[in-house]
Amino acid sequence: MTVIIEIASPEETSALATKLAQLVAAQDTITLEGDLGAGKTTFTQAFAKGLGVKRVVNSPTFTIMKQYTGRLPFNHLDVYRLADSDEDLGWDEIFYGDAVTVVEWAHLIEADLPAERLAIRIERTGDTARRFTITAIGERYEQLCEELIR
Repeated sequence: MTVIIEIASPEETSALATKLAQLVAAQDTITLEGDLGAGKTTFTQAFAKGLGVKRVVNSPTFTIMKQYTGRLPFNHLDVYRLADSDEDLGWDEIFYGDAVTVVEWAHLIEADLPAERLAIRIERTGDTARRFTITAIGERYEQLCEELIR
């Protein structure tokens, strides 16, 4: 199942991310793709806030992963630096533990990702406008996607 959502402003991006944060459960994986400046980190910050994370959330580009506490434990990964790497960061513990995980630049670790996940591509369509292409891979994520667009 693939859904396309047109967003006009950062506030609408935040609203979408917050709604998704209210629907996720432990072991859910969300992957984010998009060019630099597309809004991956903005989306993730609003998602974290929607999970009840109180700390400042910024891109973990230099540390690969940051972990936060909210309604659920939250793993935020930016795997951009893992291009052409065979590094295993303990993917099973990350993806199948008690946390929800957001992965930026996920295509770089495609082979290590869970088979089922919610894949989100963000494209700039204007100064503040974005197109979110949300693809649900697996039954759990199809249900999640249906709830998100209600």
